[in-house]
Order: sequence, then C-alpha cells, then structure tokens
Amino acid sequence: MRFLLYTMTVALTVVPAFAQKYEISLSGGGSFYQSHTVTNPKGNADASFATGWAGSVAVGNNMYQHVGGEIRYTYLHNDAKLNAGSTSATFGAESHLINYDFLIHATSTEATVRPYVAVGGGMKLYRGTGTEVPFQPLSNIALLTKTTDVQGMLSVGTGVKVALTSRMSFRVDVHDYITPFPKKIITPAANSKASGWFNNIVATAGISFAF
Repeated sequence: MRFLLYTMTVALTVVPAFAQKYEISLSGGGSFYQSHTVTNPKGNADASFATGWAGSVAVGNNMYQHVGGEIRYTYLHNDAKLNAGSTSATFGAESHLINYDFLIHATSTEATVRPYVAVGGGMKLYRGTGTEVPFQPLSNIALLTKTTDVQGMLSVGTGVKVALTSRMSFRVDVHDYITPFPKKIITPAANSKASGWFNNIVATAGISFAF
C-alpha cells in the first residue's frame, strides 16, 4: 500500500510538468459487480455487492497529442449480499477508490470526438456500513461485517469525450476495477473458502472542463 501511495504521489508531481492542458471531470452513474461462490461442505452461497450508484471526480492532463493521464477518486454505494437458494442476507456497504490511469486517445487533442482506452491502478477501500445483528442469515457460510478492507486495484476501461465548447466536453466512461476478494467485508466462516478477483464495472457520464 505504501508503494502505491508513493507511485501516485510521483504521478501527481512529475506528470504535470509535461502537461499542455488540464481537465477536471465530474461524473455519475452505476456500479455493478460479478458474484463469487463461497464454498462450504454444508452448502455454498453466492457473494457479491448489489447494483448501486457511483460518483467520481478526476483531474487529468494531455501530455501528448494522443496520450494523457488522470487521477480519479470514485465513491461507490453497493450493499454487500449473500444468496443461497431462497435465503439471502444484505449489509450496507460502500467503497472509496483512488487510481491513476493512462489514457490513450484515438484522435488528437484538437478533435471534436476523442475515443480512448484507459489502463492504470490504485487502491480500493471497501467499508461495511450496516447494522450488526445477533443472527445473520447464512452466517454458517460467510458473515457480512462492519469493517474496512483495503485492496490493491487494477483499472482498465474505455470511454469517449465529445467537445461541446472549446473548454467543455461531455464524456462517457466504462471502467472495470479489479481487486482480490474482500474477505474482511465478506468473511468466510470456518471450513468455508472464497478466493479469486472481484470485477466491478462502473459506467459513468459527466462533464469535463479544460483549463
């Protein structure tokens, strides 16, 4: 985690030295997760986070005609959940993401329409916010907890910017934020196993302002 913080600090201090044009973006949209199976000799359960909403702010710069970069903070509201047959459990949860992405554009900085792909990394803080109860359904398989779990994160995505004026653009982004299974938030019970990577698809739309 210290290495990631150091890397992002360097990106913020070194990259702007090459910048020709800065942008600040405000976006909102939806957040969607795949499910993972928590296995137990007595039965399995699907663990995931419910469909929720997202809000983000990004500060970026165009280093070259086709290559740029941006640092982004994203807030996600997705409740944690477990399902096994007709039995389910939910628990309030949210996530805080910070990442740096390199943006590779298909067109130059002067173009009206600028499709791009993004790749980078950062950190994701999962946080359980629900109310704990004496008994939680499916607790013999896994427990949804009121705690935090910080994970390293891979960020990949695509998007497009459409110029509305010389200083304002409309943008649409779709990112896949990939982290290891957050076992502190969805904690496998004794004899249960959970592993793998969580894919979190975040689709947003917003406005960018150049300065």
